[in-house]
Amino acid sequence: DAGEVWVDGQEITKLRKRGLFEVRKRFGMLFQGAALFDSMTICENVALGLVEHSGVSKEWIRARACECLAMVGLQTAENKLPSELSGGMKKRAGLARAIAMSPDYILYDEPTTGLDPITSDAINDLILKLQAELNVTSIVVTHDMASAFKVADRIAMLSKGRMIYADTVDAVRETEHPVIRQFIQGSAHGPLSVF
Repeated sequence: DAGEVWVDGQEITKLRKRGLFEVRKRFGMLFQGAALFDSMTICENVALGLVEHSGVSKEWIRARACECLAMVGLQTAENKLPSELSGGMKKRAGLARAIAMSPDYILYDEPTTGLDPITSDAINDLILKLQAELNVTSIVVTHDMASAFKVADRIAMLSKGRMIYADTVDAVRETEHPVIRQFIQGSAHGPLSVF
C-alpha cells in the first residue's frame, strides 16, 4: 500500500502525534462491529469521547449523548447494555457515538455488513439524513454496491491496495472497466480471481 491522505489541503500521513491528534478530532468513526463497550450503557458509550476530550459538565455530556441517541432513533435505549440491542441498534448506537463530538467527517467501516436488507436500507437512509442535517462529509467503505449507489456522490474502487477507479455514481454504473463490471455484477468470473 502506498499513497497520501489529504484533509482540507493538508497531507496528514507525515504529521507528528500532536498534529494527527488535532486532525483526528474532526473525524467520527462507525466501526464495522459498532465497537461498543459491553460493560457500559449505550448512553455511556456515546458519551465516552466527550468525557475524555471535552472538559464540559457531566450534565451537558449526558444531554448531548441523549440528543445524539435521539438523532439515530435510540432515545429509549440510553440505559440499555449493548447485549440488549439488535445488530442494527448497535450500529445506530455506534453512529450516535461517532457524531457526539460534532465531527466534520464521518468514516463508516462496512456500515451494513451483517444486517438484513431492510435494516441496511434504514442505515443508508440514516447516513444520508445525518449528512444533510449535520453538514458532514461521509466516507463509506463497503462491499455492498446497493448501499454505495444509494449513499455516494462519488465511488472509488480499491484493488490490491491501490485505487484503480474513481468517478461519479452514474459513471460507475455505466463503466466498461472489467474489474468494476465484475464487482458490480458479483461474478466469480473475470479479471479478479478468488483463488
